[in-house]
Parts: sequence; structure tokens; C-alpha cells
Amino acid sequence: MKKLISFLILALFLTQSVMAAPFNANAKTKRITAGTKFELKLMNPLSTSTNLEGQEFQAILLTDQTQDNDVILPMGSLIRGSIKKIVPSKKLSRGAILYLDFDHIVTPNGRQIPLSLSIVGRSDMTYDGGIAASQGYKQAVKENWDKTVDITKTATEWGNETFEDFAGGWFRVLTVPVSALAGGIAGGFYTVGADVYALFARGKDVNLKCNERLNVILVEPIDIPVI
Repeated sequence: MKKLISFLILALFLTQSVMAAPFNANAKTKRITAGTKFELKLMNPLSTSTNLEGQEFQAILLTDQTQDNDVILPMGSLIRGSIKKIVPSKKLSRGAILYLDFDHIVTPNGRQIPLSLSIVGRSDMTYDGGIAASQGYKQAVKENWDKTVDITKTATEWGNETFEDFAGGWFRVLTVPVSALAGGIAGGFYTVGADVYALFARGKDVNLKCNERLNVILVEPIDIPVI
């Protein structure tokens, strides 16, 4: 009986030792090189208005990563990360900025491999890798001007199309210029008011939806253990 107990204790000790052993550096691995592009899908919504720095999020890989015709990271592999930093929105229409930190990927055999990813391919990226809601007052002024152009264009088209069949269309010689002038005046008032408002308004928040896709690149190579 004592021998049986001793055997069980020894077996338990050896099992724990094997489970706690570090990853064998001589194990077979395949490398994914730096600069490799991944496409991810967010599994959690992220917002600068509701989330906090340090909160974790998850994403999944949308494409297989292959090497030598072998799939070493299959589609659906889990990637975990956290919110690295949040710059809140401010007045002068300066929008919030969201910084994400991708921490590790879970391989098919359950290992967690550290990795570093950078988001690419977005028009709202800052120079240091953040996602910005807006670029401040300058962008707000540009958007207001674009709206003014749309107002003027819409008014001009109305004057042209409304009287297209009236008096053989000759009446448009008067209605088109008048409509364009009215649209320009209305757009001008809109721009002035909107520009003043933008001086005191807070910028927008960054809102990434659940299932939103992100394009990223691998900053440093990673070695994936294979069976």
C-alpha cells in the first residue's frame, strides 16, 4: 500500500514537472516574417467614450497563414490585446484617439505566442499609430465647406430640373442663376454658423463596432510551433 502511494505521488510530481516545463527551443517551428499582413475581426466593440485604458479585447484571424503549403495559423485563431491609451476628445472639434496593443495569439496547440501588430490601411490613423475620430478644427472647417458646396449644388439642380419642361426650358436661364445664388447664400450662412460652433464643440469619439475588420502587419517575426 505504501509503495502504491509513493508511486502515485511520484507520478503526480513528474506530471506537474512536465506541464510546467518551458517550451523546448529545439521543437519544430515555422516563422512568420515581419511585415506579414493579417486581416482581423474584432470580437468586442471598442469606444473612447465607454472603454478604459487597460481593458482587454479579442479578435480572430480571418485568413489562413500558410508556409510550404502547410497551414501554420488557421483562420479563426484567437488574438488577444488591450487598450493601450485613450486620448479623450477636446474642444476645437479635436476628436478622441484610440491606441490598441495586440498582445498574443493562441496557436492551434494552445500555446500563447507574443506578437506585435500595427494597424494599417485606415484614413483616420495618426502618425504614431492611433485611430483618430477627427483631425480637429481644420477638418471641421473643410467638412463645413463641403456641405456648403453640396447646398449650392442641390439648389442649382433644383432650379434646373424643376423648370426643365416649363416654357420650353428657356425659363431656366433665370431660375438656375437665382437658385445657385440662393444656395450660395444659404450655404454661406451655414458655413459661418457651423465654423463658429466648431470652435466650442468637442470632437467626436472613436467607435469600433463588434465584427469590424482591421488590417494589420506583423512588426516582429514570430515562430509558430508545429506538430
